[in-house]
Amino acid sequence: MLRLITKYAVAVAALSSLSIASPARLPRAVDVDAFIAAQRPIALQGTLNNIGPNGSLVEGASAGYVVASPSKVNPNYFYTWSRDSALTLKALVDEFILGETSLQQYIEDHVHAQAVLQTVSNPSGTFLPSGKGLGEPKYNVDGTRFNGNWGRPQRDGPALRAIALITYSNWLIANGQTSKAKTVIWPIISNDLSYVGQYWNSTGFDLWEEVSGSSFFTTQAQYRALVEGNTLAEELGVECTGCDQAPQVVCFLQSYWNGEYFVANINTNTIRTGKDANTMLGSISIFDVNASCDSPSIQPCNSRGLSSFKAFVDSFRNASLYPINADIPIDSGIALGRYTEDVYYEGNPWYLITAGAAEYLYDAIAQWKTQEALTIDDTSLAFFQDIYPAARTKTYSSNDTCAEFSHIIDAVHNYADSFVAVVEQYTPANGSLSEQFNKTAPGNPLSAYDLTWSYAAFVTMAERRAGQYPPSWEPSTAVTLPAQCAASSVKGSYVPAFAAGAPNVTASCTSYVQFAVNASTYFGENIYLVGNTTDLGSWDVNNAQPLLASNYTSERPLWYAAIALTAGETIDYGYARQEDCDQPWIFETVNRTLVVPACDETDVEAIRAETNDAWTGPAGSSGGC
Repeated sequence: MLRLITKYAVAVAALSSLSIASPARLPRAVDVDAFIAAQRPIALQGTLNNIGPNGSLVEGASAGYVVASPSKVNPNYFYTWSRDSALTLKALVDEFILGETSLQQYIEDHVHAQAVLQTVSNPSGTFLPSGKGLGEPKYNVDGTRFNGNWGRPQRDGPALRAIALITYSNWLIANGQTSKAKTVIWPIISNDLSYVGQYWNSTGFDLWEEVSGSSFFTTQAQYRALVEGNTLAEELGVECTGCDQAPQVVCFLQSYWNGEYFVANINTNTIRTGKDANTMLGSISIFDVNASCDSPSIQPCNSRGLSSFKAFVDSFRNASLYPINADIPIDSGIALGRYTEDVYYEGNPWYLITAGAAEYLYDAIAQWKTQEALTIDDTSLAFFQDIYPAARTKTYSSNDTCAEFSHIIDAVHNYADSFVAVVEQYTPANGSLSEQFNKTAPGNPLSAYDLTWSYAAFVTMAERRAGQYPPSWEPSTAVTLPAQCAASSVKGSYVPAFAAGAPNVTASCTSYVQFAVNASTYFGENIYLVGNTTDLGSWDVNNAQPLLASNYTSERPLWYAAIALTAGETIDYGYARQEDCDQPWIFETVNRTLVVPACDETDVEAIRAETNDAWTGPAGSSGGC
């Protein structure tokens, strides 16, 4: 395959403006096989082009950092995201295990980069003593903190990173490198699993970085990470702090079911239908070809999962919403976006989601074939009848003489291929994949060009269609859910992964102070906290602490953040307004003083003091850009 990658690399690396170009279409392939054969190496090379230090499109990125996209304006995705990086690394680890041995250096670079990144203090918190900094979603491409206002924390990153590194560790063990897995890789994994065990029951922002609450995608990833982590810990003879939370996490996962489909987000004030690619992508990320369809992890072949898949896909069979889906029959794939209420770039289809629908179906097919049976119940019947009208509630065996099992499998496979055909239809001639494509004809690429996640998603979809599956992770014995779900957690244990290159950071005695200020703002304006200590930016707004506005109302325009500060020190602080359209910052006309309370080592996360401030100084106004 590497020869093919070289053949297409020049075309992929040369692209830089597809988000505004009107692309020629790839010539219609004779079949899906031909399209995938041509596009898969392009997608793999496109992924590598966005990884430092040698990625051809991401000059300036440090070794091992996965850049979301080379796009620096409209939108600026020239950052490294914890979630995207982990999903990309998992795709590369799977390709490596499948025989792409040249990818090992990318994996090794990533191991070192993540060991260092875990220790970087950021607006989500510090690494020590509580691990809160591991929930930071986004960093600069050199591994330094991103200080902009953002939806944080995001709790899927540590779980996904652990999954990818566990897969690599299992390969190391199988190839006689147990010592390396234990001394170099496990400490990184252990920190992430500690975070999952400690914070799985805390709310955070979802994978789209918009909804604060509990996310189906995140909960699925957390469960898999804890299960796999426990298995690896037993293999290595080490302790897994947090892994005992797995039964409660999977118990909680069942609560996303609303009787018709899995709701993407719960414990949130955001009002949506909940029909969201979140649930489909979650099941893809925890796919195990040997898992039971009844597994509480909600595998792709799960009846409730299939019902959710249908509900999500059908929500986009609306020509007024997506004109390019007009007149497409119910048994054919369509262009898919994140959720129907989406307004980002006016809410368009995504390449990775449309390809993800195909992967979801290929996953389910693989599981039915492995089990040599397929059960249709009242929950999944409507899904099957759309593509195989003769379907009825029963168990179809691969050994049945009437061959209905094969007919249903063929129908699902054709359905999956039809989603790939949609991706092909809107892929430019050179095979580059942006984040989105327009919901109206001719479906030009939109938003960030050469999106790494789009490329990685195509690679994993192509693997599944080719019958190439990642290693199994589900327990061999059936999982029994607790009689009652418990809102539990376990205090994490955090130690820098020195053998992988992490710096020696230490924990001072800190106390959390909840800073709160009432400051009326316009949409696009943000409030920052700045002060005389390094934790507060040393009066440099470029290193100031961004405040959250998730509880902002017209009656109480609240901006707030809980920040760990050195106990006992006296700090001077104030607030600053970040204006839109590159207007100058606006600073308060007063300075404030606070003495940080003594720390409580029995509860390092407790809020030890709170402010109740009101903005003092001039207000801002939008520049109208």
